[in-house]
Parts: sequence; C-alpha cells; structure tokens
Amino acid sequence: MWHRALLLAVLGVLPAAVPGGAQTWNSPAALALAQRAIARRSRAAADTALRDYKAQAHGFLFFLGQLGEGLADPPRLIKADQLELEVYWKAPASSKQRVVGWRDRAELPTDIYYHRDHLGIFQNNFGPAIRLGEGDEVRDVPHPLSAAGPDLYDYALADSTTITFPAREVRVVALRVRPKNFDAPRIVGTLYVDATTADLVRLAFNFTPRAYLDAQLEDVSIVLDNAMWEGRFWLPYRQELEIRRRATWLDMPARGIIRARWEIDGYVFNLGLATSWFQGDEITFLPKAERDSFPWREPLAQAIQTVAEPVRQNDLERVRADVEQIAGRRALTGLKAHRLGVRGLSDLVRANRVEGLTVGAGLVWRGGGERRELRVTGSYGFSDRRPNGSVTATDREGRRALEVAVFREVRDVGDERVIAPLLNSFSSQEFAADYGDYYRADGARLTYRHGSGVRGEWSAALGRETIHSLAVTAEPASGTFRPNPALGDVGLALAQLAVRRRSEGFAVRRDLHYELVAEAGRADDGTTYLRVSGTGHVLLPAGATRLLVRAQGGAATRDLPAHRGFVLGGRGTLLGDDFRQWGGGRMALAHVEWRVGLPFFSLGLGPYARTPRQLTIAPYVAAGWAGRPVPGTPWAATPGTRMTFGVGLEWLGVFRFEAGVGAQTRRAGFAFDVTRDFWGIL
Repeated sequence: MWHRALLLAVLGVLPAAVPGGAQTWNSPAALALAQRAIARRSRAAADTALRDYKAQAHGFLFFLGQLGEGLADPPRLIKADQLELEVYWKAPASSKQRVVGWRDRAELPTDIYYHRDHLGIFQNNFGPAIRLGEGDEVRDVPHPLSAAGPDLYDYALADSTTITFPAREVRVVALRVRPKNFDAPRIVGTLYVDATTADLVRLAFNFTPRAYLDAQLEDVSIVLDNAMWEGRFWLPYRQELEIRRRATWLDMPARGIIRARWEIDGYVFNLGLATSWFQGDEITFLPKAERDSFPWREPLAQAIQTVAEPVRQNDLERVRADVEQIAGRRALTGLKAHRLGVRGLSDLVRANRVEGLTVGAGLVWRGGGERRELRVTGSYGFSDRRPNGSVTATDREGRRALEVAVFREVRDVGDERVIAPLLNSFSSQEFAADYGDYYRADGARLTYRHGSGVRGEWSAALGRETIHSLAVTAEPASGTFRPNPALGDVGLALAQLAVRRRSEGFAVRRDLHYELVAEAGRADDGTTYLRVSGTGHVLLPAGATRLLVRAQGGAATRDLPAHRGFVLGGRGTLLGDDFRQWGGGRMALAHVEWRVGLPFFSLGLGPYARTPRQLTIAPYVAAGWAGRPVPGTPWAATPGTRMTFGVGLEWLGVFRFEAGVGAQTRRAGFAFDVTRDFWGIL
C-alpha cells in the first residue's frame, strides 16, 4: 500500500542528525514550524472527518540480557512475547486496546513482569504529557508539541526531504528539540513534521535523567512512526521502545533490556463506536484460552528470527547517537555518576594457586553520561600478600574512544579462557584444579578504539610492561597444586593492532564473530618479536538445527617471550589430552559441533517463571596442533594433529556438560561449566 511506501521512504531517506554545535536554536523558522505543529495537534482532535477507527497491532516484547566488558557485544534473548491487539480510538482522545493473542518463549528462567502499558501501543502521540510504566518509570513529562512546549523546549531546523506520490508531494522536515533546562524532566530528540500540514510524521527521542523515576533506569529510547491513511490522516504505523536497566549500587558489565516492536495496520474508519466501549482500563485481555487459540501464521521461533530480529542493531542505536549530538556533553543516563564498579564477580572474590583467596573492589566515576570514565580497581591476595590493581581513564565521542591505563595485574598465559572464572576459583580452592598459568604484568597502555560498520571495531595500542614469574603460594582444601611455569622476568615495549567483528547475538540463525590481533614487541635486552593471533566462530543453519564452527590460533617469530606462547590441550580445547600439555610459537585449533534442540521437561519456578522446554545436544569434533616450542616453557610440540570426539549437553542456555575422548590417547575427559557468553561477568 502506498502509505507504507511513504513511511519506508521517510525512514530511509531522512538524513542523520547534524552535530549539536552546527544547529541554530530557536530561529524564527524553527519556532514557526513548532507553533504550527502545536496548533495542528490541537485541531486534530476537532477534525470531524475522523470520528473513530479500529485497527490491528502486531507486536513483540523481548527481555534481553547484555553482558561482557564494555557492554559491547549484542544482547542475549532471555524471553520473547508475541502479541496481537485490536486497537480502538474515538475522538477526541479515547483509546482502547484488547489483547486477542499472546504467546511466549523463554530461553532462560525469568520472572519478568511487564507493566500493562508495555503490552500495547502509544496512541495520540502521548498527548500533552508522556507517561511510561504506568507512571512508575516516567510520569508527566511535557510533550514538546503541547501548549507549554515553547516555554520548556528549544527547537532547531535540520534537513528535509520530499517524497512524490500520485496524490501529492510530501515534504518532511526534521525539527530537533532539547530542553531549556536539562535538569528538569524533559525529552531530547527529533520531530519529523509534514511541512505542508504540520502533522507529526515521526517522533524519535530519549529522556533527560530527571525524567526517570526508577533508580535502575539507564535510559529509555522511543520511536513512533505514523503513516498517512485515507490520503489525510497521520496515524500510528510502527513503534519501537527500548528500556535499559542496570544495578543501582554496583557498576558491572551487565544490563537488562526490554525492547518492544509494533506494527499497526488494518484501519477501518468511522464505525460509530459507542462511548461506553472505552470505559475501564485502556488495555484489556481476552480470556487466556481464547488468547492461546489465536491462529498465528508461523512458529514463534521463526517469527523472532525473520521478523523481529530482537538482538540486532536497529533504529534505536541511531536515535541514541542523534540524541547525544543534540545534547552535546550533557549526561542523558539515569544512573548515578559515581558507583562501586568491577568488571565481573571475580574482581570481588576469586582464588587461584598463585594468589590464594583474593578479595577486591572498584570505583567508577563518570561524566557526560557514558562519555568520560575513570575506573579504579584493587585487590589483595591472602596467600601471596601482594596488592594488585589498575586505574583506567576513558574518553568516548561517538564511535571513538581513547583509553589510558596503569596496571599491576595477574594474567593467564592463554589468549582465550577455558573455564568460567568463578567456577575456576571454586575448583582451585576445593580440588586443586586450577585451569590457568599465571604471570604478573606491571605497566601502562594507551589504546585508541574506533567503530567500523554496524558491529566492527579496530583498535591500536602502545604499552610498556614488566613481566614477573609467580610461584605457587596457596594451599587447596584437598589435593596438590601443579607448579606454575616460570614466564618472566622481562621488560618490554609493545604495539598492538586489532580488528574485531562482534557477534550478531543469540536469537539468530546465522552468526559471524572474529578478532585478529597483530603484536610487535621489543624486550629490554634488544630482542624483538612479532605475534599474530585470531579467534572466531561461525554459526550456520542446517534445517531446524545449527552448525557451529569455532577456531583459534596464531604464529610468532622465534624470539617470542615465554608469557606470549600459545597453549593447547585439555579443558576448553582438547578433552582427552592433559591440560596444556602442548604449546609453542605456533598453534591452531578448530572445533565443529552440530547443535540439535530436543524436547525436554519444563520446571515451574514460581507463579510466572518456567524453565525452557528444550535441551540442546551438540556432538562435536575438535582438532589441534602446536609447534616450535618456546624455550624455558613446559609445553611441547604436538606429534601431528591431535583430535577429540565428544558431545556437549546444554540446559537453560546456562549450563553445559561436555565429554570428549582423545583419538590418540583413547582417554575420556569431562567438563562442567556455564556457557561461554556468561564468562565475562563471572
């Protein structure tokens, strides 16, 4: 239909926001357009040509979790709800919505409860004041096109575009809006206005910090798109909402997200709806049996992957970027600027054989929202009796970031973790099973990062480090620790160049992630080295199943320092071989698994939560090779390619049990862990 083509053209053609400094605020033309839009909005209620209507709304609600350092990776789907609504409206401003179909799917156990107004669309473009979460999240924020708007907001004209249709041309003008007082509960964003009629075509915005009533709210982003119906009426067509939350007392790389996406169509006008139909709650529900019997056109899993795309980048990323430009250096997050802050739970408490039981803490200071950050962390090991810590200062602007860090920290020699850190602490303390080989690094580093494309990033770093060997100082509850290899002492200067592509997320049929790092170093004794490493995975559909391919490896020159060697074997790489039996200046590892979902019983976890009705079984084969041993290290070259055949079982999307048999050793190895996407916060 041509009204849909109009909307899509507007969304695709309208340019991005111009930088805040280049805008002319409150020019006569901008104020005139704002006043016309305010007047048109007030007259729309009195337009006798539109007395009422009925429409259909097709929606998705997603509860997502975002984890990992910098919260850079896409969020993971925890729960998805699909809803079908009947939408009713009657002049001047009566609204009724009825949920006629509702189904859901949980990827992880959750008792998420949505506010009633999250289960429907926004009618009347919010009216004179904006309210969310039934008033618990945002309440009574003045609309920039209300009668009070010119006294509370500044306006600036941006670019416009003209779309030609058989009936008429539509010129849409972007009108930026910001509060006169950023310390008041207001919005910041862009209004897209029909230049001829002054109708509101699109509204894309965030809120100022004072607008948030829930202390856990980080920010809320909203996009309301209208389409032209009957050649005259601009009415809701597409809506998106994203609510991001984080803990109030501890700054950790973990974020909860509610994301809603709606499409509205099937308008029927002037039905003569009775006023009594609009009494009671605005959003109501058919009985559960009737909602459950709604005739959906496709399975929910397919709808999530092909229609909703819940974990992909979307318009809301662009909205946040535009809002940041409009706001300049002002903060737009509802979170406190100063909080306790750690990178994961292991920064608070951990255990290994070189530090023993270690406790730590951290503080974070932020300015300009998320743009400027100072992070201080510290820890103390009760066995080695040494303090460690770091101070990191970061300045971000758009997709660029400059970071300076000074550190004294204990590191593992491996490029990739082989176990969740918290689980490693438990197995080390209780069973003397420590899956790490450690050294201490003292130094400083300067890093520049730059986003590339939707999910890409490249970075360059310069640093100076002094490496120290560490001895075993702790005693486990049972068993005996293996020795920690000597990996120092050496001082060196280094440079790194890295390119990475982030994962698409976890509710997708296809995925690609990789990270490539080139490193050049010069030791204090004059020797130099080059080291290139990479890791990544590819997820491909295979009918109703998935094929996952993981790979990692690298190569280096002969004067590679011991602490930069590659390691292989045992848990996380080749079950059936001894842990880190192999290593050297060259290494390659490939892991291919076939992921098949099987029906599984579901457990009730309270009145709202149930475990997923699926278990994933993943037969796999892994092959690895290592060569050119590094002098002074205990790792040997592999006598040919080593192989492991095994199977993994995943439940709840959290726990994984893995068994593997070494083709050469004919020994079995077993591992229990949480899935890898949770390791970053553990």
